[in-house]
Amino acid sequence: MTHYQKSKVFLHLATLLCAVGSISGECEISQCSDPSTCVLSQRRTCKCAVGYFGDLCDQVATMNVTCGKDFISILVDEEFFKYYNVGIEAVHLTNASCHAHREEISGSTYFTVHTPMDQYTACGGKPLEKNITHIVYSLTLMSDPPIYGNIVRDPVVQIEYKCIYPYIRRLSLAFPIISFSSERMFKVKEVDAKVEMSLFKDHTYTEAFTSAPTIKLGDQIYVQIQVTEPEDFFHLKVNECWATQTPKANDKSGFSHTLLVNGCTNDKTTSFGNGTAHPEGRNGEGSTVRYSFDMFRFVYEPHSFYLHCAVHLCTPEDGKSCIPECKTVSKREVVMDEQAQGLLSYGPIRRELPVRPTISMFM
Repeated sequence: MTHYQKSKVFLHLATLLCAVGSISGECEISQCSDPSTCVLSQRRTCKCAVGYFGDLCDQVATMNVTCGKDFISILVDEEFFKYYNVGIEAVHLTNASCHAHREEISGSTYFTVHTPMDQYTACGGKPLEKNITHIVYSLTLMSDPPIYGNIVRDPVVQIEYKCIYPYIRRLSLAFPIISFSSERMFKVKEVDAKVEMSLFKDHTYTEAFTSAPTIKLGDQIYVQIQVTEPEDFFHLKVNECWATQTPKANDKSGFSHTLLVNGCTNDKTTSFGNGTAHPEGRNGEGSTVRYSFDMFRFVYEPHSFYLHCAVHLCTPEDGKSCIPECKTVSKREVVMDEQAQGLLSYGPIRRELPVRPTISMFM
């Protein structure tokens, strides 16, 4: 095993991801004598078994698939394509615009394609296969189909490869341990996901409040909503956020104040991100959303309030449709999977009263 192959094996084990693939190629019928390396179909056609090529199907096709958190890539030995007289310009995924390029690693040359998750569907990825524990992504690397006169046959080279991602599952407790954060379990397309809302003490988002926060008027409140399980898989969109005087999100008996509408800010002091130019925490762009707003109080008591946020989970193939459009006056309406939506509530958030000076009188 080469150093490159060893590093690939280590990567698969380290990330706990699985990859499988199959290669189909024609061979000489008269030379097909070993059923473990070649397959005859009614003595009319011969195809090399998975992983083999050549007239005798005696050459091993080196293939490596990497299943990353936000990408899938494949490397195939150039010798395999040379045998079939297929150049790099003719190799691509189902969508021909997602083409391969040549890469040299440790003295060997490979044809490779790197597919980000948000381009999976656009590049011709097959519909996701799901069950209660895993989700399977399938892509096909192929060559341009040969043209015979005015007809086209199947591509000479077709390589199907898959990545199988496991899910971390956790059951909700009937009587959960109460910590000062809001947690909710979602089930999205048979997948359990856990979302958490917390308030932090400053813009670094390093120290969360561990009890009901007390904040001065005018100071900023830093909110983080995050998909904690499974990590770095779903994208999170915060659709609406509002404050009420009671723990009930839809209570009409008291006052309310709206912070976010249709994923966009509705309060002039509200902004997304972590306070820097870096996109971390932006709405719909990852598994974590961060926003801040200035502390306020309601005119009439109770002055403390509860924060409520309606959120939506997006799968990787949803891509940019998860990101709200906030530059135009009219916001587009997107049809959403009801399973992927939920409500989180946090509070109470109390106002810190100013310290009044005491006056001493001496008689």
